Amino acid sequence: MGLDIFKETYAGGVKEITLGKGPKAVTVGGETCYPFYQFEGKMANKPRIAMEVWDITPEDWAEAAIAPFKDVISNPAAWAKKCVDQFGAEMIVLQLKSVDPNSNNASPEEAATTVKKVLAAIDVPLIIWGCANAQKDEAVFKKIAEDCSGANLVMGPVEDKNHKGIGAAAMGYGHTVISSSPIDVNLAKQVNILLENLGMPSSRMIIDPTTGGLGYGLEYSYSVMERLRMAAMAQGDDKLQLPIINNLGNEVWKCKEAKLTAADAPTLGDPEKRGILMEAVGAVTYLMAGSDILIMRHPEAIRMAKSFIDLLIGGGKATDVAPIKKQLDDANINLAALSPAPNLTIEEDKVKVAAPVAAKAAAPKAAEKPQAAPAKVEVKAAPPQTEVKPAAAPVVDTAALEAKAKADAEASAKAAAGAKAKLEADAKAKADAEAKVKADAEAKAKSDADAAIAKRDAEEDAIRQLRAKEREARMAEHQAGTGDAIAMTPAAVQMSAVEKILEQLNRIHRRV
Repeated sequence: MGLDIFKETYAGGVKEITLGKGPKAVTVGGETCYPFYQFEGKMANKPRIAMEVWDITPEDWAEAAIAPFKDVISNPAAWAKKCVDQFGAEMIVLQLKSVDPNSNNASPEEAATTVKKVLAAIDVPLIIWGCANAQKDEAVFKKIAEDCSGANLVMGPVEDKNHKGIGAAAMGYGHTVISSSPIDVNLAKQVNILLENLGMPSSRMIIDPTTGGLGYGLEYSYSVMERLRMAAMAQGDDKLQLPIINNLGNEVWKCKEAKLTAADAPTLGDPEKRGILMEAVGAVTYLMAGSDILIMRHPEAIRMAKSFIDLLIGGGKATDVAPIKKQLDDANINLAALSPAPNLTIEEDKVKVAAPVAAKAAAPKAAEKPQAAPAKVEVKAAPPQTEVKPAAAPVVDTAALEAKAKADAEASAKAAAGAKAKLEADAKAKADAEAKVKADAEAKAKSDADAAIAKRDAEEDAIRQLRAKEREARMAEHQAGTGDAIAMTPAAVQMSAVEKILEQLNRIHRRV
């Protein structure tokens, strides 16, 4: 008999979005099933991995993360080109660390210059990641959007605090935005709605749910991503049917465990393999949660993550995946010296050894040390004594004792049975009382809920009737108008497309 696999049907799917331009443009999204559930639907486009590049030289990176890029790490354009040419990067993420007001506080013009250099050095899609300072990111992204018009850059994170300025610039100059929210489904949906109300098409929007490294952060992010995918697939929520991006490498490699050397933490193993595996494990986890774009750092971790994607989509054997290729020297860790001395004594041997020791301790001291022989005593003959006969043993009534013991046992059993019956009766009475209290509370709660629903329905019906009357009055007033044409002349000062969008938004929000 064949095995029938239950297949879930979904009310929606993830929209396809194209990033970049030209022959190496990348399309993400398009899933009609949960991640890698290809027996229930399709994954039109497999998840993609983008390699990150910083616009400043990192100062606190682990040695293992610096090793692949040490010859280009001070030049963002050369760094990005090496990622594409040598490591086969499908996308590049330029992390604008220099614009952070708490760091170098670089100007928007400086950031735009760096972006143009990186854009000229590569032919794959470019993602620009800001410093998460809403005000500074808005100024920087406006300048970059204008200077790189038509390049279809991906810019983020975009929050509710700066969505107007960045969204208007992205619409005016043809770019894609990353809507970001702090690990919350409702907030993620709210940012998407704000961008759509602004006029941003959903075909140029990606969701950033905020990514955590290994530990509690990953658990929270994973749960939110699951709920995002459930809302998009099972509930058909079109506001959340967008691809998801995760800035993973930046989070994993800043963990303490990824930076500790072999001398600092010898029991954690080889530090190079440790960091690579931490990033690879995080990548696999986020892929299973529904990530469409992963931002990663180390080439070996990226290779392993790509192998995982290919295995789940195309099949194959995990044993065919090559092991980690190290670039640093092996860490010399003597785990045997760090381990405590093993206790190889068997429990049975302990008992055998303990028995004679206990017997020896229990022996009398007299046996340990011989005493002097007693002095000789002269024994005189005793006088003849009269023979004494032993007294007769008393007669015991065995039958009476047995009868008394039996009566005591029966009385004890009867008393125990009575006590047990009393306890059971008390417990039953208590349970009945609690059940009655619970039933009364549930009945009251149901009655209150029904009354609240009825009251709410009545209020809503009254509001609907009032709104209908208001609409009828406005319609009548409109129909009674003169209908004269209004003369229109061009404005003396012509505004750009972005300025017109911002003026229209300000007018709408003032009315609201």
